Amino acid sequence: MLNTFVRRLGQAVIVLLAVALLLFVMLRIIPGNPVTTMMGEHADSATIERMTREMGLDQPILTQFFQYLLGAVRGDFGTSYSLKKPVAELMGAALGNTVKLAVFASLFAWVTGILCGVLAAVRKNSIPDRLFMGFSLLGVSMPVFVTAMVLQYVFGYLLRWLPISGAESWTSFILPAIALGWNSAGSIARLVRSTLLGVLEEDYIDTARAKGRTPLGVLTRHALRNAMLPVITMMAIQFSGLLSGAVITETVFSINGIGQLTVRAISGRDIPLMQGTVLFAVTIVILGNLAADSLYSVLDPRIRKGG
Repeated sequence: MLNTFVRRLGQAVIVLLAVALLLFVMLRIIPGNPVTTMMGEHADSATIERMTREMGLDQPILTQFFQYLLGAVRGDFGTSYSLKKPVAELMGAALGNTVKLAVFASLFAWVTGILCGVLAAVRKNSIPDRLFMGFSLLGVSMPVFVTAMVLQYVFGYLLRWLPISGAESWTSFILPAIALGWNSAGSIARLVRSTLLGVLEEDYIDTARAKGRTPLGVLTRHALRNAMLPVITMMAIQFSGLLSGAVITETVFSINGIGQLTVRAISGRDIPLMQGTVLFAVTIVILGNLAADSLYSVLDPRIRKGG
């Protein structure tokens, strides 16, 4: 098991380096000069040439890349062109709001998805089953920005129950968490229902019922324990996705997080800031998949034994 983890960790490092190199090259072959974008159209050519040299943008791409990697290992991701601050400092200040949003969205997705999936499986082909699956399908199909704007209009503007934007208190994260987590909740609900229905048809479930177990006991002690294995794996992957992919939600709700930094970096062609935010997202996704693989091996003995 340790050897498998080390091998997957090595693969994750290789993937991260490959993505970093690809991103680095792509950002530098895009037409246009980032120094011109930073200083404005009226900057003279001598100043642009001097700034290009001072920022090292006149060096070969591979030289720039290895210098960037050496700095990244030390926690130095460069200085933002537009905000004139270290990228690590900007990301550190924004990370708290992104983590809060991802945690609230994950809790909503996990609790809602598991409850809807279990109730739909227990009441198979009934009206509650169709309602819960319809709710799940709507969450999977509806774009995040549409959900966000509907929630803002209904609960923020019409009812005035919750804040529409900002991150001043924990209540400010309720609507963004629902908007971001609804899609994940729908996926979890559908997976829980399908896996639980399959488990309920196994022979050992019939044996547990024959021994006099109550329906609730059979469900909680026997069926759910096996049905939740793939669900837990999906939950681990989803959390990393929510942590790294909250760009639209943070923009709609004006939350100062990593997502808003990414949008600002793209609009201003701020290469250091763009590199930092994108590499953060890639790293989180890779670590999430690595954690999901390791967690599945821990929970399922057949994986550890290679069976």
